[in-house]
Amino acid sequence: MIGAIIGDIAGSTYEFGSEKPAQATFFRKGSAITDDSILTVATARALLELRAVGKSAADSRLYYKNHYLLYGRRYPHAGYGQSFKEWLSSPDPRPYGSYGNGSAMRVSPIGYAFPTLKETLREAGKSAAVTHNHPDGIKGARAVAGAVFLAFHGGSKEDVRAFVENEIGYPLRFNLEKLHREYRFEIQCAKSVPQAVFAFLESGDFTGAVRNALYIGGDSDTISCIAGAIAGAYYKKIPEDIIESAMCFMDAEMKKTVKEFNEAFGVRFF
Repeated sequence: MIGAIIGDIAGSTYEFGSEKPAQATFFRKGSAITDDSILTVATARALLELRAVGKSAADSRLYYKNHYLLYGRRYPHAGYGQSFKEWLSSPDPRPYGSYGNGSAMRVSPIGYAFPTLKETLREAGKSAAVTHNHPDGIKGARAVAGAVFLAFHGGSKEDVRAFVENEIGYPLRFNLEKLHREYRFEIQCAKSVPQAVFAFLESGDFTGAVRNALYIGGDSDTISCIAGAIAGAYYKKIPEDIIESAMCFMDAEMKKTVKEFNEAFGVRFF
């Protein structure tokens, strides 16, 4: 999950801007953790609690919902979308039919936590549906969780591509330079998740995946978050100095969750 957080921080200062550098600086003045990281950590904490009680003994949807509420309210100024902010403040929070990429940006820990792709996709759908219960919102979450699962379990880039194109239905035949020139800010899953997966597919290492995402632009923190999540699972190696820099942006609670999650699910990046 640290790959997702690094991507989020790296993209935080490029979102909404026109700057799309080929060799982006990951951490610079104004860099920050955003809603992508906060809710990714919320997913991880929900999974740790589900593991503690036994996944079959609980309705996992309730765990995801409760942790999104808990973390969203604990970190209220992380840049949430308007619909999610209204959901957080509601006395009776219900799904609101979103097909935005909020479901996809927070889902990556699920790719590490379950033994089969089928279970991974089921849980990704549950995590999405507590807010983003539109079919496209669920599809975006499944695309990311499935890609992380395959990458973590030794799948090739072609395996990831085939899954996203054939099982999810997202076309990935892009051109990086054309995306750099023409791609604009989009928050729909269908118009941002494929670009994030492509950024990973075109990379040679973890940093290359995040830099590709920043080169594409658009919703930079989320696209970089997703690309970083898949790349971290695939390459299983992130420069230690980058991890250390990212950890400086986290409070004690977030660091604790990252550490416990990695230990519980056998995740290592160096």
